[in-house]
Amino acid sequence: MPLRAEHDRAVLAELLGRDPVLHAYQLGDLDDFFWPYTSWFRRDDQVALLYHGLELPTLLAFAPPERTGDLAALLTELAPVLPTRLWAHLSPGLDATLARWYELSDAAAHHRMALTDPARLARTAPDGELLDRADLPALRDLYAAAYPGNWFDPRMLDTGQYVGIREDGDLVAVAGVHVWSPTWRVAALGNVTTHPRARGRGLAGAAVAALCARLRDTVDHVTLNVRADNSAAVRLYERLGFTRVARFTECGLSRRP
Repeated sequence: MPLRAEHDRAVLAELLGRDPVLHAYQLGDLDDFFWPYTSWFRRDDQVALLYHGLELPTLLAFAPPERTGDLAALLTELAPVLPTRLWAHLSPGLDATLARWYELSDAAAHHRMALTDPARLARTAPDGELLDRADLPALRDLYAAAYPGNWFDPRMLDTGQYVGIREDGDLVAVAGVHVWSPTWRVAALGNVTTHPRARGRGLAGAAVAALCARLRDTVDHVTLNVRADNSAAVRLYERLGFTRVARFTECGLSRRP
């Protein structure tokens, strides 16, 4: 099958659902919340997503190691019509495929992690309260102090899946989601951080535990992305029962002259 645009959510759900952990973010983007900001491309059973909901379009292309060559063939056909500048999340080796057309920048290795040991998570006492739009100014202040440059869309608060911890009235820790889909039974944690003055006391872990307790009845797979060189975060998530299940690269792409 040659490259084609795919507009059928049922087809995409069937293909992506064959590996819901690897494709958790893409499955979440099938929901009405994200769907209007997406363009989907398919070649046989391989799928790539171009997300337009950010200032810089973002390409997501994931495959298990034995299928990377098939996804590389898709990207080879797709590359000439991609935007001039974009951000990308790519399975290992696919950055080399796109390097034929693009200069790569700010490349960083990441882990996809999945909650595989809920019993370990249960040993962490949950803490935190549900956040909503009224908490947006305090949340922005926390991210400015603790997590500058993170990917946060205020619409994410509308999911009802952001948990925060306060001290003396100030928001000092938060755990949230990038995607949450009861329809496709997946969630991807994101925007987890603690204010520098409150670090080292387990607050982020407590907020994650509280958030996962909220997610338990609506999803089957809880995942997250973390930079491979962020050893403190990797250790935290492993302590909470998450396992590294895949590697991928995040990078910027600028089309060659």
